Amino acid sequence: MKICPYLESSFQILGRRWNGLIVHYLFNCPNYTAHFSDLKKDLTDITPRALSLKLTELAEHGLVEKKMSAEQTVHISYYLTVSGQELAEALNPVHAWAKKHITLKN
Repeated sequence: MKICPYLESSFQILGRRWNGLIVHYLFNCPNYTAHFSDLKKDLTDITPRALSLKLTELAEHGLVEKKMSAEQTVHISYYLTVSGQELAEALNPVHAWAKKHITLKN
C-alpha cells in the first residue's frame, strides 16, 4: 500500500517541533492573533530565535501571517490564516483522543 502524499506532507509540517503547538495556541487566541511576546511567554521552553524560525516556517506554508501596525511604536503580531484555522480545527479530534488516552507526567 502506498502512503498518501497529502498526509505525508501534513505530518512533515506538524511533525516538526513546536509547529502544532503554535497553530493550536493561535487558534485559541482572540481573533486567532497573538504578539510575539505573548507566544514566547506562554510557550516557555522555546527560545526567541526558534520561535521566530517556526513562525517564518509556518508563514511559508501559508498557515500564519505576520501583521505589523505602526502606532507610536511598531507592534508585530501573528495570526492564523484561514488555512491555519482549518488545520487547527482538524486537530480537535486528535486533542480529544489525547485527553482520553494519554496520561501526563507531572
